Amino acid sequence: MAAGTEGDTIAPELRRRVRALLAAYDPATIPLREFLRARFDAGLAWVHFPEGLGGLGVPRALQAAVDAELAAAKAPDNDPRRIGIGLGMAAPTILRFGTEEQQQRFLRPLWTGEEVWCQLFSEPGAGSDLAGLRTRAVRDGDTWVVDGQKVWTSSAHTARWAILIARTDPDVPKHRGITYFVCDMTAPGVEVRPLRQATGEAEFNEVFLTGVRIPDAHRLGEVGDGWRVAQATLMNERVAIGGTALPREGGMIEKAAATWRSRPELRTPELHGRLLALWVEAEVTRLTAERARQQLAAGAPGPEGSGLKLAFARLNQRISGFELELLGEDGLRYGDWTMVRPELVDFYGRDAGYRYLRAKGNSIEGGTSEILRNIVAERVLGLPAEPRTDKDVAWKDLPR
Repeated sequence: MAAGTEGDTIAPELRRRVRALLAAYDPATIPLREFLRARFDAGLAWVHFPEGLGGLGVPRALQAAVDAELAAAKAPDNDPRRIGIGLGMAAPTILRFGTEEQQQRFLRPLWTGEEVWCQLFSEPGAGSDLAGLRTRAVRDGDTWVVDGQKVWTSSAHTARWAILIARTDPDVPKHRGITYFVCDMTAPGVEVRPLRQATGEAEFNEVFLTGVRIPDAHRLGEVGDGWRVAQATLMNERVAIGGTALPREGGMIEKAAATWRSRPELRTPELHGRLLALWVEAEVTRLTAERARQQLAAGAPGPEGSGLKLAFARLNQRISGFELELLGEDGLRYGDWTMVRPELVDFYGRDAGYRYLRAKGNSIEGGTSEILRNIVAERVLGLPAEPRTDKDVAWKDLPR
C-alpha cells in the first residue's frame, strides 16, 4: 500500500482490513493483549508507520477512520494515557533513529502497553539547560557504563524501559558530547525514588544510575549525536502534551463550565465575563491544536509545538484558578492528601483543589514556559537569539 495513494482510494481498503481483524479476533471474547497484538500486526496501530512496524505506510490522517471503526465495534484501545511517554516520545524517536533490530524489538510491546516507558532527560542541575547534563556514559567494550542522577521522571516506578541521554565526551561543547540510549529500568544500579508533590502524590520520581551497563546495541543514533536525537523527542513531546484531541468544551474548561451551570448561586457578572473569555480562549487553543495535528500528519513536528504547549500550560492554570475562585469557600477544601504512586495524572476525576495544584506543573513539565518562549521567539518568529557565551567552550571547562 503506497504512501502516496490518495486517501479516498485507501479508505475502503482500511475498512476492509478493520473488518477482517474484527472477524478474526472478536473483541468481546478475545483477551486484550491478544487483540492489540493482532491489530498491530495488521498494520492498524499507527497506519503511517511502515509495514511490519504496526503500520501500512499510508497518510497519518487516515488513522482517525481506523480508530472510529474500531470504537464503533467496541474494540479495546491500548490505554494511551498510561503509555503516553512511549507513544508520544519513544516510538517516533525509535522509528526515526533506531536500527531495524531496535524497531522490531521495542515498537510492538510499546504500542500494546506490555512495556511502559519513561524519559531520563532532566537532572537537578540541568533542567532548563538540558545540554548541561552531567550524567556520564563511559564505553567499556560493547557496553556503556552510566553514572548520574535524573529527576522529574514520570512513570519511572512502573516503566520497563527509558529513553536516556548521557554525556559521552566532556572535551567538546556541551551540545556535541551527548549520546542517546535505551535504558533497561530493571538493570542493576537503577534506583527509583518518589518525589512527593504539592498534590500529596508522588507521580514523579528521581532516578539514580550507579554503574548501570547499557549495551551499545541500545544506542539510538551516532555517538555524540544525542542532542539532535533528543530534539526530535522533545518536539514530539510538546505536541503530545499540548495537542491532545479534545471535543468542543473539552478538557479543563469542561469542569469550570459544569460548575458554573450546576451552581447558579455562585454566579456574578464579573465571573461570567471571565468564564466567557476563558471559554473562547480554550476553543481557540483546541482548534489550533487540531491544525497542529493536521500539520503533524504531513511530517515531523517542528518548533510550533512549543507554542502549543506554552498556551496549554497558561490556559490550564488560568482555568483552574478561576474554578477555585468560583467555588469560594468550597474551593479551599482538598479531597485526599494520601501519599500514592499513580500511574497517570487524573485531572478530571478529582476536585478543583487538585486541578489547581497539579496545573502548576504544566509550566515546568515538557519544557519550562521560559525556555519555550525562547524557542518560539527564535525558531518560529525569527527574532535574534539571546547571547550564548558557552557554545564553543568544552563542557569540562564550563563553570559549575
